[in-house]
Amino acid sequence: MTSLPAPWRARLEPHAGDILLAGAIAVAAAVAASRATSDEPAQVLLVLLAGSAALTLAFRSRYPVLVLAVAALTTAFFALVYGGYWPFAAILAFYSVGAHAPRRSALLSGAIALVVLAVPLVHEIDWSPFEWSKVALVVGRLAPLVAAWILGDNVRTRRAYVRAIENRAAQLEREREANARRAAAEEQARIAREVHDVVAHNLSVIVVQATAADAVFDSDPNDARHAVRAIGSTARQALDELRRVLGVVRAGEAASPAFAPTPTLDRLDGLLDQVRTAGLDVELEVAGEPRPLPSAVELSAYRIVQEALTNTMRHAHAEHARVSLRFAGEALEVEVVDDGTTPASGNGYGGRGLIGMRERAATLGGRVEAGPGAGGGFRVAARLPIVSAER
Repeated sequence: MTSLPAPWRARLEPHAGDILLAGAIAVAAAVAASRATSDEPAQVLLVLLAGSAALTLAFRSRYPVLVLAVAALTTAFFALVYGGYWPFAAILAFYSVGAHAPRRSALLSGAIALVVLAVPLVHEIDWSPFEWSKVALVVGRLAPLVAAWILGDNVRTRRAYVRAIENRAAQLEREREANARRAAAEEQARIAREVHDVVAHNLSVIVVQATAADAVFDSDPNDARHAVRAIGSTARQALDELRRVLGVVRAGEAASPAFAPTPTLDRLDGLLDQVRTAGLDVELEVAGEPRPLPSAVELSAYRIVQEALTNTMRHAHAEHARVSLRFAGEALEVEVVDDGTTPASGNGYGGRGLIGMRERAATLGGRVEAGPGAGGGFRVAARLPIVSAER
């Protein structure tokens, strides 16, 4: 036995139940119609009419209003002309229109179908004399149709509720994945900034020291030896900081005592000494009352000073620089000014280091300004809010 082609099978499988149910009701309707009259030609026509009308139930999910119209008219026709009331197809059609049609269309089509079916029921009853039992008889015959519609409407409502929950769950899953990707990207950007600041600064110091050692290697071995030792100290410090930065990526290593602690403003003097050793004269000015700051503010301020001094050593050809810290009421203001003749990064707006400074400040709700100073040289100024970082 050959099976149906895959495309046909894919179309029919979801409606297999409807097709089987429509076939069973069509057989029952045909049998009932064959008993409506003894005239063979009329009998054949009635069987074809009843069977065809019942077969439309196979499309009740896709065309519920049309199927209800066919079922109601066919049932009313047999009841009015031949006195036979077979409501089984109409009951299923009422359920289908309640379950699959929009509520407004289902209400309107259901009410019209009830009126159509009530006409033959009212017509076949002798209303003289009027009795409430006769009204109850009509209502009793129409009640299953109303009950089927109510059941279908409940199923439609339940289906819509489940669909809404599934859509909400899918939306939440998409949002969770988007948040996870965003968090991963932010973490990668943070690590990239940390690695850049650590490597750029320490390598700049190493390059300056190595150049100085090479220049005095023959004429002044002691100075050369001092520069080489400074290179070793700087390299070890860079290695410790890189271990700390990369160690937090691995679970369980964030608190390892082998890693260098997170840089804070308390370690700023060591950073300035390192820069002075590389040949740049740096002075530190502090205004306001120093007080404990959120760790994010301290790290960002330290890295901004570090990156600004690194740019000064690499690009500005400066001899002197001034680092200023001002503890304002709700913010920490950081300024680094040098006396170089070349902007630290071209026009002051490009460069990975300056981009990193701005990203750090923006994370805290602050800002960074970089450009030529009023009296020459280059100026980097940052304002880092303290209140927003504490929340």
